[in-house]
Amino acid sequence: MAPRGDDPTNGPLIVGLGGAFRPGSATEMALTAALKAAEALGARTRLLGADLLIRLPIFDPRSGPADPAQAELLEAVRSADGLIVATPGYHGSLSGMIKNALDTLELTREDPQPYFQGRPVGLIVTADGWQATGTALMSLRAIVHAMRGWPTPLGAALNVTGGLFDDQGVCRAPRDTWQIEQVAREVMEFARMKRTAS
Repeated sequence: MAPRGDDPTNGPLIVGLGGAFRPGSATEMALTAALKAAEALGARTRLLGADLLIRLPIFDPRSGPADPAQAELLEAVRSADGLIVATPGYHGSLSGMIKNALDTLELTREDPQPYFQGRPVGLIVTADGWQATGTALMSLRAIVHAMRGWPTPLGAALNVTGGLFDDQGVCRAPRDTWQIEQVAREVMEFARMKRTAS
């Protein structure tokens, strides 16, 4: 049910960007759960998961017009009122697949609203251990700042050791459910404030 005042057919568009090469990854499941939480708050959502991200060529600023996968990424980000970015933590930072997607957004540099300018960006990191969740989250937050986005106050740091989700796709620990849903809430709050101010 959409909150009072939101038109469920015209709620803020929240784009989820993330995942990992492995099908059914904990990262993409966490991102999907966050988008579902945003939908419950009245959002329209769009998932840009691994099936798109693995088709992106390595970003080369010397290349010509965007290829179809790049064009799909650019169109989705340009239309977003807010975003949620989810990455696995690899060797203390975000994955190369996610970094390549973020680098590709350099193609928006001449836009009236380049990169993530003026939009909330929720952050989710999954990793096999706490150290990588913290360092990857710090890296991702710095990248979003550099791309002129507003990272949400809470970034979800999810330790997948022992399994993050059960067989029904539900977080095993209530604290992880809370983190994922809180990221969605904060993105929605910022997106609504931006719409009201526009």
